[in-house]
Amino acid sequence: MHSMIRWMLLVVLLVGFISPSPEAIAADIATHNSEVSEIAAESSTETTLIPAPQLKRSDYPNMGFSSRSVIWILAQLHLFFAAFVLAVPIFVLVIEFIGFKYKDDRYDDMAHEFMKISMTAYSITALFGGTLAFALFLLYPQFMAYMMRVFNAQTLVYAGLFFAESALLYIYYYGWNAMRYGDAKWAHLTIGLLLNAVGTTLLVVANSWSTFMMAPSGVNEVGAVTGSIWAIMKGPLWNPLNLHRVLANVAFGGAVVGAYAAYKFLSAKTAVEKAHYDWMGYTSNFIAILAFLPLPFAGYWLMAEIYAYSQQMGITAMGGILAWLFVVQAILIGTILLSANYYLWSGMSRCEGSERYTWMIKYIALVLILGFLIWVTPHTLILTPSEVATLGGSHHHTLGPLGLMPAKNIAVNLMLIFTFLSFQLYRRSDKIITVSWAKAGNALMVAIYVVAIVNIIFAGVYYGYFTNTVYKVGSSVMQVVSTLIVIVSGVVIDTLMFKNAKTLPSTWGKVTNFSQYALFALPVAFTWLMALMGYVRSSVRTHWHVYTVMKDNSPENYIPAIGYAGNMITIATVLFLLIIVFIFWIASLSNTKQVPEVNNASNC
Repeated sequence: MHSMIRWMLLVVLLVGFISPSPEAIAADIATHNSEVSEIAAESSTETTLIPAPQLKRSDYPNMGFSSRSVIWILAQLHLFFAAFVLAVPIFVLVIEFIGFKYKDDRYDDMAHEFMKISMTAYSITALFGGTLAFALFLLYPQFMAYMMRVFNAQTLVYAGLFFAESALLYIYYYGWNAMRYGDAKWAHLTIGLLLNAVGTTLLVVANSWSTFMMAPSGVNEVGAVTGSIWAIMKGPLWNPLNLHRVLANVAFGGAVVGAYAAYKFLSAKTAVEKAHYDWMGYTSNFIAILAFLPLPFAGYWLMAEIYAYSQQMGITAMGGILAWLFVVQAILIGTILLSANYYLWSGMSRCEGSERYTWMIKYIALVLILGFLIWVTPHTLILTPSEVATLGGSHHHTLGPLGLMPAKNIAVNLMLIFTFLSFQLYRRSDKIITVSWAKAGNALMVAIYVVAIVNIIFAGVYYGYFTNTVYKVGSSVMQVVSTLIVIVSGVVIDTLMFKNAKTLPSTWGKVTNFSQYALFALPVAFTWLMALMGYVRSSVRTHWHVYTVMKDNSPENYIPAIGYAGNMITIATVLFLLIIVFIFWIASLSNTKQVPEVNNASNC
């Protein structure tokens, strides 16, 4: 990781007590004159650079309403829809390729239906994006002028990419049936690949704007541009945010289309429709959780880079006013994991061989619940003086240690491991493994689980509570590696063991309605979580438009109160979900055909 290593410079000053001679004095005068000339030359160069504007309160237009609130809602809704429309083509292309490779039209039909949902959302994304740009130039003209000067021609590149994405998207969707078979399918897959390449490029370009505001690069201490556009883009937080947002977008997109599948399942009239949308819901849940499992590690990388760039920003996020929001984050992530696991456990009823593994569900649920309770346990409580006196301190003597990061690292890694175990059990439910080394493979998988769990608990307890802080931070890397080894090993071993496996019958559509409610819970939790962490990411800049370079002197140059932020986050979430329901209705309306009335009246 870049920006993690800081070079230490040790300057040794040798002071002499030798009396200066006239020749030495003359040499000193010449040296001084040379330095003055160099400084003058540097000053001349600096005068050609334009620093960031230093704004006053009067530089901000007064519209009679909260400018920040307007930008907040518009930006958040734009990001929601942008995340959705950029993510859907990624997994749609994979699903389409699977259908083409195995000559299964069911995959092709499902991929086409996913794209149909995103088409309406794409138009709404553009509407919110245009409205957001207009509002920014109207309400923060000086800030936008500075950002335009910094990124210069990149804004035109972004516009060109947007037009290219639009063209590719419409060709990809409306040309689906025209390029469905044979060599034409390869052309369609190529268009889909180009669509994803352009969409991902749009994402990383926009990310460079956000990371520049948090950790500016390519400019000097007064905000004047001194580097190339590449130096400006490639700040210390750019790559971590790119990875984090790609994974988050795919997980978010999978959750939203999963809700669509649940909506269609509950309204289905025939067994065939229920079977189709049950399968679509399972696929959506698989996509969402598969992308979600590595997401905490990407978040860890991003926060580590934030700490490396500015400890003050890191402390503001994790140890200041924003720290309690990570308890809310734990609740939302716990909701996601519990909902996803419940859906998998319910889905095991589709498979005839699932009874071999159902006995393990109660133990997985126990680990998830205990991990969730540890994760939401705060260390320091908000107490009155009398409560502090009664408790004997600001934290509980028994439960207080559970509020520290070592305990929470143990909890979250175990929750991720046992969620992956649920996936493994589901995938094995309809299969009878026939390879000769089945027992050895199962024993190896159990051993990997046991070693990883022991290592996670040992590293968290020993290095977290019985060593100094340096080892405490390093132990989290051991825990992350252990979790990743379980996931990667599980995928590899199961893939090899399933070769020539006997597949038992599965009855799609044979699930309860309660399982579909879990699919509704996922996008609600994901949406709220994205809005919450967006507030945290933006607030760590405190009173800066561009951190340490361009100060925010507007009437709202402070971190919003948590209660106010909660209301704004909820408003954005509810608005997005209402629009998504409208999109679902539009997608269903396109399949509805009115039956013409039969005129039985006889002609005279």
